[in-house]
Amino acid sequence: VMTDSKICIIGLGYVGLPLAVAMAKHFQVSGYDCDAARIRALSGSEDSTGEVSAAQLQNANIQFTDNIKDAADCTVYIITVPTPLLSDKRPDLSPLQSACVAVGGVLSANDMVIIESTVYPGVTEEVCVPILESTSGLKYEKDFVCGYSPERVNPGDPNRPITTIPKVVAGSTPQAAKRANAIYEKTITAGIHLVSSIRVAEASKVIENTQRDVNIALMNEFAMLCHSLQIDSAEVFAAASSKWNFLPFTPGLVGGHCIGVDPYYLCHKAQASGYQPNLILAARQINDSMGRYIADKTIHLLAQSGTVIKNANVLILGFSFKENCPDPRNSRTADIYTTLQNAGCEVCICDPVADKDKTKNEYGIVLQTDLQSALATKPVAVIFAVAHECFAKIEVADLADAIVVDVKGFAPRSDWRL
Repeated sequence: VMTDSKICIIGLGYVGLPLAVAMAKHFQVSGYDCDAARIRALSGSEDSTGEVSAAQLQNANIQFTDNIKDAADCTVYIITVPTPLLSDKRPDLSPLQSACVAVGGVLSANDMVIIESTVYPGVTEEVCVPILESTSGLKYEKDFVCGYSPERVNPGDPNRPITTIPKVVAGSTPQAAKRANAIYEKTITAGIHLVSSIRVAEASKVIENTQRDVNIALMNEFAMLCHSLQIDSAEVFAAASSKWNFLPFTPGLVGGHCIGVDPYYLCHKAQASGYQPNLILAARQINDSMGRYIADKTIHLLAQSGTVIKNANVLILGFSFKENCPDPRNSRTADIYTTLQNAGCEVCICDPVADKDKTKNEYGIVLQTDLQSALATKPVAVIFAVAHECFAKIEVADLADAIVVDVKGFAPRSDWRL
């Protein structure tokens, strides 16, 4: 097995940066990102994702660069770029393809390329390998090898750093698998789960997130059913949870760059191979409709209370896709906002945690960051959409006469909860 000492991480977001910091304890690490502003910030020990502290960045010996040629002497390239969706819910592989073009430009004989980006089974060998071959002039499995090791980061969760989460690893040949294993086992203290093929590793990642998606969709559907029967769903779930094998999933909004995206990757591949994944698609439909459902419930409650809907002042708390995380990608709070706006409400979103610039660029929404000022406008309805820790200090008195819609089960009082 080759001993690799120089590793390049391509894509320094929620996945790549913590991995680079962890690996820099054991290897020489280059961190490449095509975003020059991101490289400048990281070189100044500043991480906008909030996943890595300034002290950790200062202590990590990483060569940050936006020029891939600076990493030409590395022997292993680990690609951790995002895999988003196109507007029609088909996989957008362009960031991954661009990363492969960059790596192919500096690939040498005996190098290894490992993909961590979430993809459908087959992408590494059907999409990435041909690009790496054509841009490098090298032959797969003769001159270079590939591996796949799905990322398992949990953004916004300081109690589960990547080193503590077991890592699935695969290689294109038995030797490549051993080589990838040797790299990761130095970094991941929780251990390695080696699998027989790249396709198995790719599939394992997609089912992890699809399982969560389907389970949350079941809870969402059940909560909607309970509302139509005028039963408190939270009380039902608490009762059911008294049995040891009842799974503690809760209803809610499903956004972000994993659970709200990966099932579509799997469905795309399934449909291309002639299989119709009915349950997975139905779950996606339910979860994608929850924002509109919550907004409709809010409008209904306001109408019942005699409030005029036009220009009604509604405050939404939280915009990022999960609690204590600044990432606004695929935010389902945006659906609540749009539906309320279309009904004529004046909507303010308060989120001191979410990335303001990204939210403005992606959604055209300007976030309010001062919680007290947002509450001081005396909204007629307050929707608790994301369970940020900073919202825990809100008290019943702060909510005055507002109708409180509690999506995540954490409001100090609620008139309606999902």
